[in-house]
Amino acid sequence: MIRFLLNAAISLVSAAVALVVATLLIDGMELKVSGFFIAVAIFVVAQVILDPLVTKLAHKYAPAVVGGVGIISTLLSLWITSLIGSSLSISRFTSWLGAALTVWIITALITWLLGYLVIKRWWMERVRDRDAAKRVGRAAHGSDRPETPQATTDSPVVGRHSAPES
Repeated sequence: MIRFLLNAAISLVSAAVALVVATLLIDGMELKVSGFFIAVAIFVVAQVILDPLVTKLAHKYAPAVVGGVGIISTLLSLWITSLIGSSLSISRFTSWLGAALTVWIITALITWLLGYLVIKRWWMERVRDRDAAKRVGRAAHGSDRPETPQATTDSPVVGRHSAPES
């Protein structure tokens, strides 16, 4: 559940940043401040629904375009966001292409970076807490030694690549 919430937060942040940057860079794209949060929410929900759908359809009917699924679902999400409400408007064909490419690249980069940083930190804290709980459990049972036996330096190592003893 925590991981789901972290992913949702990362998606919202990356979409918000991407839409703002695309609006600043692309002529013909307008994002109204009054409907900013609604536009971001619509965009993220559309992405969540469309990405797996477009991926499945691409695998089934057009395997050659599977690599472009992200940009296609971004374009469709922008289109749906512009249809629902009046917060986002894109006027020209080149603006649509530029907006889709910009938003796709920015959301991918931010999602990757934040996902790596946040999820990795969360996972490392979880591992650290689990290891601490194991140490406490061993100490409570009067055993400070590791649960698995460790090989000693004088024990022979036998494996596929070891040389036979003579």
